[in-house]
Amino acid sequence: MFIVSGGNKLQGSVRLSGAKNSVLPILAASLLNRGESLIENCPDLSDVQASMEILCHLGCVVKKDGKTIYIDSRPMNRCDIPDELMRKMRSSVIFLGPILARTGCVDMCMPGGCELGSRPIDLHLAAMRKMGANVDDSGGAVKCSSLKLRGAEINLSFPSVGATENTMLAACLAEGDTVITNAACEPEIEDLQNYLCAMGAKVYGAGTSTVVIKGNYELHDAVHSVVPDRIVAATYMSAVCSAGGCVTIENAVPAHLKAITEVLSAAGCVIKEMPLGIVIESYNRPKAVPHIRTAPYPGFPTDAQAPVMAALLKAEGASVFVETIFENRYRHVGELMRMGADIRTEGRAAVVFGVENLGGAVMECTDLRGGAALVVAALGAEGESRICELKHIDRGYDSLEKDLKNMGAAIKRVEI
Repeated sequence: MFIVSGGNKLQGSVRLSGAKNSVLPILAASLLNRGESLIENCPDLSDVQASMEILCHLGCVVKKDGKTIYIDSRPMNRCDIPDELMRKMRSSVIFLGPILARTGCVDMCMPGGCELGSRPIDLHLAAMRKMGANVDDSGGAVKCSSLKLRGAEINLSFPSVGATENTMLAACLAEGDTVITNAACEPEIEDLQNYLCAMGAKVYGAGTSTVVIKGNYELHDAVHSVVPDRIVAATYMSAVCSAGGCVTIENAVPAHLKAITEVLSAAGCVIKEMPLGIVIESYNRPKAVPHIRTAPYPGFPTDAQAPVMAALLKAEGASVFVETIFENRYRHVGELMRMGADIRTEGRAAVVFGVENLGGAVMECTDLRGGAALVVAALGAEGESRICELKHIDRGYDSLEKDLKNMGAAIKRVEI
């Protein structure tokens, strides 16, 4: 558990780890080149460990040295992922496209991960079918086969990040060109494109709503450094808003954080952009933000909803959140209310009525970002908080407590 004593203002600087939502598809993409890859700036996360275990199960040679992961995908000799590995994380479905493209078949169960509501993989499977694969998704399993995938025009009914990435990966080895319209535009997709291009793939348009992949090119060894994690940056910004202080986030990419910056600036934080980072200051009680609506990038990210909500628990007035991505993403609300927060939820809306003070409490992480929200709230509370079920936080934060401690927070991890 974490033991957090609130009340300390945060000071100093922090350097972001590589993005969880970027490194996972990049590790899966390493299957495509039938060679060696060096992936740098990899965060130390349980989800990364799970991806490495999947690669090893498939026959790859995988080694980790600090923040660098070496993958040799030449020995790959399997096309299945066992149930226990699939259930470890939601992002395990990202292996669907590259395994199918590389071997012509794939056998996996439905993925696991945080229980945030319905997250069907229909768009992933529809794209594989459009590219010529035979898909059987009956009985909770997914089995796909194809002698040779063909390029196709894929119009996504929703700009799904995972479906965009899976289609990009499968298309790299398909015959002919693939065009994805209504593609997701997240920075992590652009980072995946950069890695694929470093391997010799012909991919264009990532970061826009149309991505073009010219398939059937022979790929080669590559070195790539993962982009900094914008959701971790949003969490640290929320922590400063909650606890007060002044922190420099050294390698944050300001362009990736516009939606977060707008909300926290409206809450009264002073945010200064630098060429390679941002500075955030907060010394007064936050102001309520009337309307925060999650949306696909460049809108306000659903992954930042919980930490930002925690930052506004003591704001003057009422803040309104509308969650449009996942229908079950307010599971952290009940835990925050243990601290004296005043939050009302109905359907996809949550209204946070700011209180003057929060008190320490014993809380349990409900999911990855909800767990981060509990830490953010505890930093701004009076007294001691105990936060358990850290396995959720460890899925997406590399040494969260060490970074916060270096900023002056009174936080420690203890075994129970």
